[in-house]
Amino acid sequence: MSLTSALPKEIQQINQQGALIVDIRERDEFRREHIPDAISLPLSEIQAGAKLAGSSPAQPVIFHCQAGSRTRQNADALARLTEPARVILMDGGINAWKQAGLPTVKVSKQPLPLMRQVQIAAGSLILAGVIAGYSISPGFFLLPAFVGAGLTFAGISGWCGMAILLEKMPWNRR
Repeated sequence: MSLTSALPKEIQQINQQGALIVDIRERDEFRREHIPDAISLPLSEIQAGAKLAGSSPAQPVIFHCQAGSRTRQNADALARLTEPARVILMDGGINAWKQAGLPTVKVSKQPLPLMRQVQIAAGSLILAGVIAGYSISPGFFLLPAFVGAGLTFAGISGWCGMAILLEKMPWNRR
């Protein structure tokens, strides 16, 4: 198994020689912004058993995520997915790609990625509960406690009610 890492400028050169770029971020993240010619194969789908189609053993496969941590943490699984092809992990992910001044396909009409929406909603509810708890009634402190309990449950179980609710909102319908 051949596993290496490279910076975005190197990745661009390797890509021009016929490499396959695979974006392992979630599909909503990919739809909002991605590297030209990249394909979407979310890590969650890989972990559920999805396979990479359309690559050949002679073609290097480049994996990237948002900042590089998902690809590093799952390097062995990504390498097994493409054996015997050469696997390259992009250092710094799409963030580093953009910092290097390389092009992306950006669709700003797409909603924010779902997890960012969850973070904004949870943070807003916690902040509102704390402000109301101090200024109106201590009973409002139950709101941030409830949100915190929900986030803890989501982290432990992998099931997030707030994400499911936000996914059904009109702006997130596809």
